[in-house]
Amino acid sequence: MLLGLALVCVAAVSWGTTGSVMALLAREGTPSPLLVGWARMAGAAPCLVLATLLTRPGSPRFGGWRPRDWAKAALLGIAMAAYQLCYFWAVPRTGVALTALLAICSAPIMITAGAALTLKERPARSTLLALLLAVGGTAMVVLGPRAAGGAPPEFAAGAIAAVGAGLSYAVYAVTAKGLLRRAAPLSLAAMTFTLAALLLTPVLAIERDALTQLAAGWPLLAYLGLVPTAAAYVIFGAGLRRVTATAAGIATLLEPLTAAGLGVLAFGERLGAMGWAGAALLLAALALLARSGSGRQ
Repeated sequence: MLLGLALVCVAAVSWGTTGSVMALLAREGTPSPLLVGWARMAGAAPCLVLATLLTRPGSPRFGGWRPRDWAKAALLGIAMAAYQLCYFWAVPRTGVALTALLAICSAPIMITAGAALTLKERPARSTLLALLLAVGGTAMVVLGPRAAGGAPPEFAAGAIAAVGAGLSYAVYAVTAKGLLRRAAPLSLAAMTFTLAALLLTPVLAIERDALTQLAAGWPLLAYLGLVPTAAAYVIFGAGLRRVTATAAGIATLLEPLTAAGLGVLAFGERLGAMGWAGAALLLAALALLARSGSGRQ
């Protein structure tokens, strides 16, 4: 349904603001990328839990679940925590643009494969064409502003971590798609982010002066936890309920397009001819997805 596709797009646009917030935090030199990942989860979790309790107090939220469903829910938390670790660990080694390229562009491909294997989804030709256009367009958006240059130190390790982030997100999307048939998006998000925050808590012991770093950037960290994390993932879950996992994966590629647009408008960055051509391809892919109805289940 178009509503589901629109909801996923709203979530992706919200995620696209994360890069700009990270740029503002970097100007102050704090906090570290790993602390940002923990802060996102820790800020989102209590808000989601409270919202879940206030929405329908006392009502069962996971009725009829089997042990296998609980195992999948645990996998969601693990995948979300792994995404934060892999993505933010890759950024200083591979660079923001290439990390986004490897992580965000690889995820829809792995989602398509995972949905075919586990959810028995069979994407139509128009969906596969939209996937090809979207991944190619996203690559052009991300790489367009970059000048050619040598690979930075530890590039290979960072590239592997970035692909690991894409795999983690693909696992999250495919697993959540199956569970959303029997759980509300809000309840499932509350469970996922609470577990992810707990798994990432050791970061506080690893990082030096963790509390001081967090205090210095708390307004922006609060935004990251509330808007592009808590709210965006609930919206994404609501949209994922209505469309195939493959279509949702394609629509989330609006994230780097949004990030690039904000870079141009707010930070004086330039997309270049390749970047603008990639943006056009990405928008064409989303239009094809919406027009063909391939977002329907």
